[in-house]
Amino acid sequence: MRQPSLTLWLTVVLATQGLSVAADDTRPGQPGAVAAADRVACSQQPKSEEPSDPSSTSAIPHAEKFVAREHFKEDIASSAPVRISWLGATFAQRFTNKVEDDSGGASLQTFILSAASSDKEILAKLGQSHESRLADVWCALRRQSSGSNGPLEVNAKPNVFYVRDSAGELGAVDVLWGGVGWEIGASPVGDKPRWPGGTRVFSR
Repeated sequence: MRQPSLTLWLTVVLATQGLSVAADDTRPGQPGAVAAADRVACSQQPKSEEPSDPSSTSAIPHAEKFVAREHFKEDIASSAPVRISWLGATFAQRFTNKVEDDSGGASLQTFILSAASSDKEILAKLGQSHESRLADVWCALRRQSSGSNGPLEVNAKPNVFYVRDSAGELGAVDVLWGGVGWEIGASPVGDKPRWPGGTRVFSR
């Protein structure tokens, strides 16, 4: 399933409490122990300049700005850079107008929830390194543009990134493989349990 030649994985576990599920863009989420997850390096080098380091992949060309609306579009054609079958209204409203200054590479830590957990419980575990960028989300999606196996879960479990929107507010962006394309939603950060056990969380 995984591709260790493309990733450097470090296993960690979130011990949390909670019930069940879903983000505001309405897609479907006991104390738990800590489960194994990975660290993945994502490079923004052009595909023609593949790095020799197997822990890096090239996902999007280097650019000074990352303009969200130029990338996050509903398109399930085989020629699409990422097959996206659904963009939630909250994601479209809060995130597609965002422009990020730096689209350079990132090294992302991943965690797997061993029990249903709220955003606030997850953020308390992640600490100060909880934030990702939209460019990181896109980089991860480009690696698995058609739902292939990789760091992102493709088994109907959500993948969650905590990203600041165009107004600077932190939100939870979740991506889920829906069979024909990626479904991308967003929700405000809250204390109500919503993410089910098995959810993969990404952070810097």
